[in-house]
Amino acid sequence: MVEWTDFERQTIAGIFAKIDYETTGATALARCLIVYPWTQRYFGNFGNLYNAGAIKINPLIAKHGTIIVHGLDRALKNLDNIKDAYTELSVLHSDKLHVDPDNFRLFSDCLTLTLAAQMGADFNADVQAAFQKFMLVVVSALKRQYH
Repeated sequence: MVEWTDFERQTIAGIFAKIDYETTGATALARCLIVYPWTQRYFGNFGNLYNAGAIKINPLIAKHGTIIVHGLDRALKNLDNIKDAYTELSVLHSDKLHVDPDNFRLFSDCLTLTLAAQMGADFNADVQAAFQKFMLVVVSALKRQYH
């Protein structure tokens, strides 16, 4: 079980209270697909992903990015039991979708960069540390069902 300080709990909740899910999700997923092009293989039915410009304006990528970021609400609501809260998603990504589990970390990194760009000076080292701890726990929970 992960121990959360009051500062970490407040910081994580504060981040999610401020973000625009649609913009943040679309930007973070587009960044992930552009910076790590091998992650595109899971999105073959999403249409044109031939270059960065096409990825950035792809409505299916934007929609899925939003879904991913909204999926983090599950962790936010279950901070004391994130692993169990993500069991179903871990099984789905492992057994049905066969997603490379390292992609969760790659998206986490892209989301962190996206938030840093959006929040500017408010995303200081203490805020980043709390957010990255949160994402590390989420990534660990998503990797749980992999063998």
